[in-house]
Amino acid sequence: MATPHLTPDQIVQVSGLVAQYITTQREEYAPRAIQQSAQLKAKFAGFFSPELLEHARLLVLTGERVVNPGFYPMLRGLGFNDLPDFSTVTFSDTVVSHVPFTDGLLFHELVHVEQYRQLGVLKFSGLYVRGFLNGGGYDGIPLERNAYMLGERFEKDPARHFSVADEVAGWITAGRF
Repeated sequence: MATPHLTPDQIVQVSGLVAQYITTQREEYAPRAIQQSAQLKAKFAGFFSPELLEHARLLVLTGERVVNPGFYPMLRGLGFNDLPDFSTVTFSDTVVSHVPFTDGLLFHELVHVEQYRQLGVLKFSGLYVRGFLNGGGYDGIPLERNAYMLGERFEKDPARHFSVADEVAGWITAGRF
């Protein structure tokens, strides 16, 4: 099914709603989230800055789920039927999951933390919405493609370090998001 068309004003509105949702959810979950273990920080040290690894927080939910955004019914009314229902989601520097973290899953989500760090919540939200619309759904979102690509690179050879910050900055500079 084709992705419905939104006007530029609707895109701005939805991007703002996404940014508001991210900020609200971060405020909800950050107080309960914890730092990564020293072992995980050491494992990811060759890929992420010490500051990012120090500030990123993790939370695995049990007996509850992250609620879908309150604006989903509005989007469904506009014809969107393939909206993401996340099992793991990053709210700026706070990663919330319904499943235990694997190294690959956590790496992917930490790429999103770096994307937020460089872009900010508002820019990230706008790029996410535009990526969803232009890419035909979740799989076409460049922010996700970037995180999956870097995650695959990590999983292929965890001993071969590279700077995620530099990779994300390169995508930003090249206008790939």
